[in-house]
Amino acid sequence: MCGIVAYIGTEKALPILIKGLRRLEYRGYDSAGVAILNKGSLERTRAVGRIDALASALAEKDMAGTMGIAHTRWATHGGVAEENAHPHVDCSGDIAIVHNGIIENYRELKQQLSAGHTFKSQTDTEVLAHLIEANYQGNLREAVQKALQNVRGTYGLVVMHKKEPDRIIAARLGSPLVVGVGEGEYYVASDASPMLAYTQQVIFLDDGELAEITRDDLKIVNLKDEKIIKQTEHIDWNEAEAEKQGFPHFMLKEIFDQPTVIKDAMRGRLIAPDGTAHLGGLSMTSEQMASVKRIILIACGTASYACLAGKYAFERLAGIPTEVAVASEFRYSDPIIDRQTLVFGVSQSGETADTIAALREAKRKGAYVRGIVNVVGSTIARETDGGTYIHAGPELAVASTKAYTNMVTVLLMYALQFGRSRRLTVATGERLVKALLEIPEKMQLVLKQSDVIKQLAEKYKAYSDFLYLGRGINFPVALEGSHKLKEISYIHSEAYPAGEMKHGVNALLSPEFPVVAILTSNALYDKMRSNIEEIRARRAPLIIVATEGDAAARELSDDVVSVPPTMELLEPLINTIPLQLFAYHVATILGRDVDRPRNLAKSVTVE
Repeated sequence: MCGIVAYIGTEKALPILIKGLRRLEYRGYDSAGVAILNKGSLERTRAVGRIDALASALAEKDMAGTMGIAHTRWATHGGVAEENAHPHVDCSGDIAIVHNGIIENYRELKQQLSAGHTFKSQTDTEVLAHLIEANYQGNLREAVQKALQNVRGTYGLVVMHKKEPDRIIAARLGSPLVVGVGEGEYYVASDASPMLAYTQQVIFLDDGELAEITRDDLKIVNLKDEKIIKQTEHIDWNEAEAEKQGFPHFMLKEIFDQPTVIKDAMRGRLIAPDGTAHLGGLSMTSEQMASVKRIILIACGTASYACLAGKYAFERLAGIPTEVAVASEFRYSDPIIDRQTLVFGVSQSGETADTIAALREAKRKGAYVRGIVNVVGSTIARETDGGTYIHAGPELAVASTKAYTNMVTVLLMYALQFGRSRRLTVATGERLVKALLEIPEKMQLVLKQSDVIKQLAEKYKAYSDFLYLGRGINFPVALEGSHKLKEISYIHSEAYPAGEMKHGVNALLSPEFPVVAILTSNALYDKMRSNIEEIRARRAPLIIVATEGDAAARELSDDVVSVPPTMELLEPLINTIPLQLFAYHVATILGRDVDRPRNLAKSVTVE
């Protein structure tokens, strides 16, 4: 998830592009670059690091051009290095491109182009520049259209050509692009934030659309060159709001990002006809996979709760004994590890010091060591022998939300991959794949209840203690819900398996001690319902997360949040969202800084 900004008009492009990149830096912060048509030349400058590094590199350059493209990168293909920074160019240096998304068949395309083209980066984007070059016959729009007909994957891109100084081309499939409409000028960006200082009139490109933009005109077509009529829309956000796309906080934006980013996590990895998943980053042969007798999932905090959900999946689908180890304790426990042990280190940042140390210990003892991380080029990504990026995009709020659900998704796909290689039938695999693909739409249904959950937050904001309960796969959900409440609202909260209530926790129950219980329709429904009956008898206020249409849950509880049904192993992907929203709304009502809660950091890089 990177940031694109482009300008064509009568003003100097560079200040507009740099300001736009700063607005988009939340989308990517590994490297940045610009390409400007300046005095007949296509001039490109790139720098590793944040936008300030690029601005410094440009400080002494005389850039008077009025057309240009720019990009801030969050690395996906290729490490964090200047040669992998955007914009990328073709062999001649006449074509420049910026791109968001993933070109799934870029290796195939690169092989096809290898005879006549020289590649200077490890990125999928550079392949697009050369593919457009191969199709260019004097008309940039036609070249882009022809090139994209051979592309499999996702893109939001902007292209310019030195020989066409009054034209830029933008195209979208799966990665957002917005065109800002001014007087004799146009802007293009990943979202509206970079252009709101100049115009609030915008056009949102839809998938499969291509925009040909000059200083005086905008033409939108599809890849078949059929004209499309689009309406200009007025944006009411101000610049500060736009950075968060109209959301008051990054955390809320990231909660609402989940239906989109979970698609990114699954894209290209689920194989529906075979009822399986394939995560190539595992980097294990069939024989090596068959040799695994034990799995250890190592993580901290929210990532560890994702791992607990993963444990259920590995054991149920693949029949592999799986344990979750708290990273900060792992290497001090003299862990028993052998060459039949597969260890996953799970971390959003890939820089969590305790997790890195634990993985190094596991590697020393001979285990297969793999990473599940969000940040490309991070220490865990570099030091493990393989693994998977979760593709959640930059997560700027300290409290993790979308990274959590994407971690669970990746672990589920790994469990499916191992399960199908061992004992899982095609039919069961097909049902699981189908249910996974339905999750984004079901997430949307839960997010629509945000205002209802806000009313619950108003009702319960004054309580100083909470208890979260779940059973089976929903125990990790209770842990994560409790964790979110305490870290951003500063309210004391605990989570327990509901079956443990009789072993001491019942002593805490009172009318001043609200309980949040997850009671969705699964194999442990009756057991969980009995536990809730015990709580009700002790007059503790009850909030129940229940499956749609569950009349019994409404009779038992003071308040109910309904969620759509799904397969039991997938319930954490749905049931966690109302708990995220509840924590968020309680915290904002109490006036907390939800994006930057006290005493916490996004990445814990010290022990």
